[in-house]
Amino acid sequence: MSGRFVRVAEKGRRTFDIVIDGKRALAAEGDTLMVALLTSQQDLRDSEFGDGRRAGFCVMGACQDCWVWTANGERLRACTTQAVQGMSIVTRLALVEEAVWPQP
Repeated sequence: MSGRFVRVAEKGRRTFDIVIDGKRALAAEGDTLMVALLTSQQDLRDSEFGDGRRAGFCVMGACQDCWVWTANGERLRACTTQAVQGMSIVTRLALVEEAVWPQP
């Protein structure tokens, strides 16, 4: 499956592996999780309100549309969190054993 985003420039950046819902995906150095996810798939996550899959909205950390989780349940904003080699991201709340809100 192709992603919603397609790289048209900066194709020479170093790439590395991340895991999205148990599947290997590539991210490029400097990518946010939103960019890494949307270059690998069509959407970011399930909506917890039952209205389907979400693809992000404000792209600046102000809305609630891009929350994803680490494999251990930590909640992250995909639009403002840097992708890091070896990250394991979950986009479906049903796959997270216990979701945790970020602490101030």
